[in-house]
Amino acid sequence: MRCSKCLPMNVKVLILLMFWPLAALAQGFAGLGSDAEGFAMPQPDPQFDFPVDHGPHPDYRIEWWYLTANMQAADGTPYGLQWTLFRSALAPGEVDGWASPQIWFAHAAVTTPDGHFATERFARGGLELAGVQADPFRAWIDEWVMEGPDLDTLKLSAQGPDFGYNMTMHADGPLVFQGQGGYSVKSADGQASYYYSQPFYRITGTLMLPTGSVQVTGNAWLDREWSSQPLSETQLGWDWFSLSFDSGDKLMGFQLRQRDGTLYNASTWIEADGGTTAYPDGAFTAEPIVRSAVAGREVPTTWRVQLPDRGVDAVVAAMNTNAWMPLTIPYWEGPVTITGSHSGVGYLEMTGYE
Repeated sequence: MRCSKCLPMNVKVLILLMFWPLAALAQGFAGLGSDAEGFAMPQPDPQFDFPVDHGPHPDYRIEWWYLTANMQAADGTPYGLQWTLFRSALAPGEVDGWASPQIWFAHAAVTTPDGHFATERFARGGLELAGVQADPFRAWIDEWVMEGPDLDTLKLSAQGPDFGYNMTMHADGPLVFQGQGGYSVKSADGQASYYYSQPFYRITGTLMLPTGSVQVTGNAWLDREWSSQPLSETQLGWDWFSLSFDSGDKLMGFQLRQRDGTLYNASTWIEADGGTTAYPDGAFTAEPIVRSAVAGREVPTTWRVQLPDRGVDAVVAAMNTNAWMPLTIPYWEGPVTITGSHSGVGYLEMTGYE
């Protein structure tokens, strides 16, 4: 296999032109709200089939394997880590070779209290340069890999121009199904995705940074999601929170911002033992209370998050306000701290901020 970062410049330009449809996703992944004709659509009451569903679903338009981690070094310094593999289809199905309609791209990042490092990779489907195998589990693009005998025990690696990491992860809790049994509604118009998570990883390993290698330990959260039209045409982007409280409980909450200024949101309360309660639109709220100048735009970096049914009234603040992902699809993604009614750490993703 050839490493895409080693390709000659003229080949890189050719590949970029082949992947140019991805540019349509640049503002808040807004392209995900366009026509899904010909693609399969999520339906209520899904019946998941594991381990098969840990693998790809090429008849759906968009899919991701999305891992974030909150970690600490021995001296208490906090760090954040991201590893994400995306699949985006130009047409349903898969064929071998350059005729494949499947495009794969990946993001990797490490956030420190005073730095943020991010990079990306691209590959065309059908060439074995990227993909996902369900059993034994293996997700890869070039030499970046997430793999293990199953989803409970994984090794993780990625490298960029100025950073890298090698990690191991072990799950000590069950899979969590978001929304109604894994059917996650994204708008009042009914757009939806299949969505489940593994939020109970213990993670340990080595970060390679410009200042040297750092041994870290912490917690990680993997999101699995696929759909063909997760956004409505009236939506601009989203704010997504994965919060791990010191009590062992967890909260996933997101809000989708409408063009008219209104919001659509949903959330899942996750007990320390893995039990879940799904909440409909309006139960969860996230209100920006501090905005920061980030990459030439104003981005909310401190939030008041509330879920009254669980007594949550917390302040969620960026560990590093400059956790901007300056990639082909730009967005904000970074670790956060939690104070107030609950304490802990988590991750925040924000898309669609111009």
